[in-house]
Amino acid sequence: MTIFLDLRLQPVGGGLAARVSTCQGTGIDNYMGLAMSDFVAAIRGRHVLIATHGFNVNRAHGIASLSNWESLLELPQASAFVGLLWPGDSIWAHGLDYPDEPRVADQAGELVAPFIDANFQSAASISFSSHSLGARVVLKTIATMRLPVRRLTLMAGAIDDDCLSGEFSAAAANVERVSILASRKDTVLSQLFPIGNFFAGILDVGHPWWKAAIGHCGPAKGCPENITLPFEIPDGWEFNHGNYLQVDPPPVPKLPLPVEVPPQQTPVPSGGAAGWQEAFSAGFESTRFR
Repeated sequence: MTIFLDLRLQPVGGGLAARVSTCQGTGIDNYMGLAMSDFVAAIRGRHVLIATHGFNVNRAHGIASLSNWESLLELPQASAFVGLLWPGDSIWAHGLDYPDEPRVADQAGELVAPFIDANFQSAASISFSSHSLGARVVLKTIATMRLPVRRLTLMAGAIDDDCLSGEFSAAAANVERVSILASRKDTVLSQLFPIGNFFAGILDVGHPWWKAAIGHCGPAKGCPENITLPFEIPDGWEFNHGNYLQVDPPPVPKLPLPVEVPPQQTPVPSGGAAGWQEAFSAGFESTRFR
């Protein structure tokens, strides 16, 4: 069963819980609490990967997508996967570049950071992976926690393209190696950035008000040296915002490692068989995690 850190107060919507809960399950029907002693035993001496979802995701969807993604990962034997659930559906994200939408994500990071510092000291290492607005959750966590981070992967990051050299430069400095997956075919991020797309055609790259999402165009110039390239998914794959952690009927084919971002004209993996998108993101994470 997948183990989770649960920051939710309610199954759908609602705010943050007052404390972090440890749980386990592969779906909402078998989701249950996990004793703290058992949780600590599961991560002791292991290279831990903490992965989280994005906005507009309820508890059931978060459990299903993250447990499905874990089944596609091929991490080293001495590793442990931990899903992180947060109330990304508490505020519907009309425009991710406005102050209200990221507030819950920031608060989630501030809540989970001291929990990690207190309970993950026996882990061999700590790494993070995120989707969409989950980028802000993990970056705020890393910026707040004291323990170092080995790997960080930002998939379809719904956060400004200069976040690693600006707002969260301290977080980036606390990570050994950063990876990014971005797609220019991400219609969610292209419509929400720059500035809700209201000024499209007026503002262009280089204008001081222009902001792109790191999950759409990749990191801005002047990004930290610990970012591992490449990051841009081929346009021909039509990789959209929901593809990274989607849940398809099994069997979803795992991709042989290593899985890296290929040149632009590369055909889609597995001949486009159902589930190839989450198989690609899981294979990419498995490769960069090592």
